[in-house]
Amino acid sequence: MASVHPQFRGVSGLRFEAAEPAEAARDVDCIFLALPHGAALEAVPRILEAAPRVGVVDLSGDFRLKDPATYREAYGAEHTCPRLLEGFVYGLTELARDRLRGTRRVANPGCFATGAILALAPLALEGLLGEHVVVDSKTGSSGSGAEPRAGTHHPERAEDFRAYKVLQHQHLPEIRAALGLAAHRPALHFVPHSAPMARGIYTTAYVMPPRPVEAGEAQAIYRRRYGGERFVRVLDDGETPQARVVRYSNFCDLSVHAGPGVLVVLTALDNLVKGMAGQAVQNMNLMFGHPEDAGLGFPGVRP
Repeated sequence: MASVHPQFRGVSGLRFEAAEPAEAARDVDCIFLALPHGAALEAVPRILEAAPRVGVVDLSGDFRLKDPATYREAYGAEHTCPRLLEGFVYGLTELARDRLRGTRRVANPGCFATGAILALAPLALEGLLGEHVVVDSKTGSSGSGAEPRAGTHHPERAEDFRAYKVLQHQHLPEIRAALGLAAHRPALHFVPHSAPMARGIYTTAYVMPPRPVEAGEAQAIYRRRYGGERFVRVLDDGETPQARVVRYSNFCDLSVHAGPGVLVVLTALDNLVKGMAGQAVQNMNLMFGHPEDAGLGFPGVRP
């Protein structure tokens, strides 16, 4: 492993293997699938045929959306395993904890979706999203994977800031579905941005609630919902999250701010940890009855 990830030199003797999915599934308890969108559609049926009881945590978007037509619209391809969709639990841990316990199929959420859903879920549960919600998110270059491309190449990305996939990002239907929003009510507008940082997602959600909400009530709503959560930290009134504070950690820092006719919710998380691999481990812990925070206590680094 150190040949690819040199920070493990002298730390781990693990080796990569080129096993076929069916072979890899034998004699293991759980498989994490970190494959491109579309590839899991081929791998999962082979895995389940070889090992029907093996745990599967899929980090792609292939099993997040229950409607094959929505999948086709979001990812531009046909879903070839619609019969398996209902068997997967959408694994936004803080919202799906009871369903995750004992399941063997988890669709891990997208990184943008995690930040947006955690920001909006408490207001959705209170019926306070109003008619229009705007979600504005910024991401680091690692969100596009390890393969170099124009959007991740440092000379192109450094000292620049730009939007992309405006109102068309594939995580939008995922956010709507996870929040239980009916079609077009409320209207949910999502704009992602490329930020000059390697890792992290910073989300700003603008909500126009149907009734006045004072700062104290807004703070109480979020503390009531997340006060007992291990990995969602609601900041004190007047504080705002910082992307660098949660780097390398499984924490999502959140703050809520009230103004005349508007609530602004901010979240910051590491797109590779709470937004992806860390949340996958958190879900696996619940699947197998381990302590939810096992292996995830690292607080991050700063600076």
